[in-house]
Amino acid sequence: MANKLGLIIKREYLAKVRNRSFIVMTILSPLLIVGMIVLIAYLAKINDNETRVISVLNESSFFQEEFKPTKSLSFVQLDDLTLDQAKDSTNALEYYGLLHIPKGETVEEVARATYLFTKGNPNSSVTQKLESIFQRQLRQDRLEKLGVSSDQFSNVEAPFEINLATFDGERSIKGINEIKAFIGGGFGYAIMMFIIIYGGFVMRSVIEEKTSRIIEVIISSVKPFQLMLGKIVGNSLAGLTQFTIWIISASVLLSLVVMVLGIDLSAMSGETNMPAGPMGGMSQLAPMDSDMMMYTKEILDIPWGILIISFFIYFVLGYLIYSSIYAAIGAAVDNETDTQQFIFPIILPLMLAIYVGFFSVFSNPHGPIAVGFSLFPLTSPIVMLMRLPGGIGEGGVPLWQFLLSIFLLIVTFLGIVSLAAKIYRVGILMYGKKPTYKELVKWLRY
Repeated sequence: MANKLGLIIKREYLAKVRNRSFIVMTILSPLLIVGMIVLIAYLAKINDNETRVISVLNESSFFQEEFKPTKSLSFVQLDDLTLDQAKDSTNALEYYGLLHIPKGETVEEVARATYLFTKGNPNSSVTQKLESIFQRQLRQDRLEKLGVSSDQFSNVEAPFEINLATFDGERSIKGINEIKAFIGGGFGYAIMMFIIIYGGFVMRSVIEEKTSRIIEVIISSVKPFQLMLGKIVGNSLAGLTQFTIWIISASVLLSLVVMVLGIDLSAMSGETNMPAGPMGGMSQLAPMDSDMMMYTKEILDIPWGILIISFFIYFVLGYLIYSSIYAAIGAAVDNETDTQQFIFPIILPLMLAIYVGFFSVFSNPHGPIAVGFSLFPLTSPIVMLMRLPGGIGEGGVPLWQFLLSIFLLIVTFLGIVSLAAKIYRVGILMYGKKPTYKELVKWLRY
């Protein structure tokens, strides 16, 4: 039995890796991935360099010094023009919009009568910037009426951010849990895509052999269970081979592109401008430099070895579970069109894992939802990887949860593969009839 299973695995593996489309995608995919990353970084840089110009027609005695240019917004003052003339000038100069501040006795009156004129619906970031200017002036005017001076108002408006530190006295920063969840989510998303892609390969391979009647010759020499397991393992090894090549080649290629072209990949994540307040005897570095150093340190401190090893473990076990189902579906139908009614129930747990995983892990990686979905076998390959960037043990995933999720995956695989084998054994020789869920349940009883 072992020799026959080994031959089937070898046949499936070589058939896959020697396939022309497999070779082409193995070569092209890293190029496409790196190209996409470079394109996103380039477009983000262009987008950050865009400055919207707004002309300001201020007919009041207020808001004289408030409109100061920023990286994304610039203001041009218009004087001695009517509103219609200001609109015409703004359109002729192709400015983003016109801010009209009419005359008035009070700040409240002027603010209520102010309009921003644009060609279409304005960008929300622009309106928020303008509204913050008016809101600050309105708040200051209201407090002055209550006897608060401008200096006192400035002290009241001073921003505050709480200092963060671990119990060991090391300074910590905001947002690192979200970054870790995104990293883990990337690994989980890769597992989902590979399960869908390579599970589909198994299903199509079974359908092709079934429709060509080759399967009738094959099962005269091997048992259906051996054939199904050989297809699953062979395609799994081919998937691991391709993914390993992708990781190595894409990493090397991306590093070369970044070094040669000098591309700043940090533009993809936008600006990080969190002030770094003092803590204890810690010296005050430049806020952005200090934060970037801490973010870099936190990312480097992620247990990458555990994460990568866990990725391969969860990839293999998750793939074995889902590909068993794909193989059973392929054996039950005569053509790929008939598989559509069965595909969605398979993909649904994977989609649920992605969306619920992000929602739960972001808010509370150790909450009951995150823990439950990271233990449930059909979602654990994705959700557990979202939690693993925090490490295993204290502060991360408890060791018992990590081991229990792997154990449940193994038990689930053994259970599903035995059920799938029953469907495979009956369905592989069934022709000319589109099966229903009721018939599949009946086959499980044989």
